Amino acid sequence: MLHVCSLSKLNQTVAETGAKSVVTLINAEMDVPTPTGIAPDRHLFLAFNDIVDPVAGLTPASEQQIETLLRFLSDWDRQSPLVIHCWAGISRSTAGAYTAACALNPEADEYALAALLRERSPSATPNQRIVVMADKMLGRNGRMIDAIRRIGRGATAFEGTPFIMPID
Repeated sequence: MLHVCSLSKLNQTVAETGAKSVVTLINAEMDVPTPTGIAPDRHLFLAFNDIVDPVAGLTPASEQQIETLLRFLSDWDRQSPLVIHCWAGISRSTAGAYTAACALNPEADEYALAALLRERSPSATPNQRIVVMADKMLGRNGRMIDAIRRIGRGATAFEGTPFIMPID
């Protein structure tokens, strides 16, 4: 099971789900201790700002970071839940969840997965930069990008509601 949440709901989500793996997608200056019950090598911390285009003083997601995310996902045994989170649970984490769903289901329809993401999270507004890089790396030929554009911006929210993104 793949769970998505905000930073404020991270420890609660890990405890309630029995997760054994965590992906943190957050600004570099944020200190996010590894939650109780997660082995240090099963906590992936990728530091970048929630931006699409480069902005002076901010760090965009890099191809190397998305490659690292894809390797971490491929190493996940799927025997216990994985939690992906960002600051608000709206942009970076939903892009990570969509990337995971596409990576772990290579034959799945990108549009159906995007529609499922919208159904599960009305506020999801996946970071386009992450989606573009993942689409390229997964050989999805622009379909991931188009599918996320089709679902559009999510409902306005201060913080996303935790949700499950099916991966099988």
